[in-house]
Amino acid sequence: MTRTGQTDVGHRGRPAAPAGSRPAARRRRAAALAVLPVLALVGCSTPLPEAAPEPVPAVAPPAVSVAQAQRVLGSVADAVAAGDAANDPAHLAGRLEGPALATRTAEYVRNATAGGSRPATVLPFEEQALLVSETDTWPRTQLVVTEQPDDLQAPRVLVLRQASPREQYKLWGWAKLMPSVQMPATAAPEEGSPALAPDAAGLLMTPVEAVARYADVLANGDASPHAPSFAPDALRAAIEAERSGTATRLADAATLTQTYTPASEPVVAMGTVDGGAVVVSELTTTSTTTLAVPGGSISLEPFYSALAGGATTAGTSLTRVFTGVVVLYVPPADSGAQVQVLAGEQQVTGASAS
Repeated sequence: MTRTGQTDVGHRGRPAAPAGSRPAARRRRAAALAVLPVLALVGCSTPLPEAAPEPVPAVAPPAVSVAQAQRVLGSVADAVAAGDAANDPAHLAGRLEGPALATRTAEYVRNATAGGSRPATVLPFEEQALLVSETDTWPRTQLVVTEQPDDLQAPRVLVLRQASPREQYKLWGWAKLMPSVQMPATAAPEEGSPALAPDAAGLLMTPVEAVARYADVLANGDASPHAPSFAPDALRAAIEAERSGTATRLADAATLTQTYTPASEPVVAMGTVDGGAVVVSELTTTSTTTLAVPGGSISLEPFYSALAGGATTAGTSLTRVFTGVVVLYVPPADSGAQVQVLAGEQQVTGASAS
């Protein structure tokens, strides 16, 4: 908008100035006239440029930068180291939650009942890959694929989550990278990967369906109608082997039943470069051993006894609860590929006797 300046150079109807004041009046008129060209220039000048706001990006920025992610990892690593050194979950409350906190707490119980000979799982915190979602809402989740730990176990996928803008990122869970698995290509951390809804379309199956159907495959094996949609994986093989071995040891003395329950929806689903998705979810396994012979009892080892509140025997049955984390790759609907388990791990976190 152009602004114009105005000034009053005289008013009619005023009495004439006395003769002795005419030079001063002339000087005032001359000064007023001298100002007019300046004001006219100002009135005709080009408006000063105004600061323009930054353009709104087409997509939301990534949830966290690479440098921020490294700082988060360092803080979480410090908390885990303090908890491990004291074998005390009190050091973890501010930096661990969900399956991670439940699993680490149970590992400390196991170590205590074993006299310090069963330390907690070694977790590496040096990242080799970072998956960040593009989002401007909370909760926010990032995945860190770690380097291989010093004990030569498989690398882990660490799941870090920020519940609200004022809360710190916490380690929500971890899962062991499956042998020979290659993570699908995702967007660079600086750009962020698309955050997908639990019922996102365009995939072989929705993220929530993928986890539920994998749970059915774990329960029913090749008899599951969903088995052909899933590639063979080491987690399923280990669970089936443990289940078969336990049933063999029990023979006719007891029966074993197991159920596999996925969370109501994944903790995160991120789009991949090829139009697929990386899906992360909690998966709970409930394993119950029930005596087949009346009057018998099950002796509980110290770890299960501690989890069960101090009971040393189970009169009828022993129930163990495994808390697990699974990371799936769900391909695009038209790819002809199967769902692949990228990472998975479960640990006993609870027990009850009856």
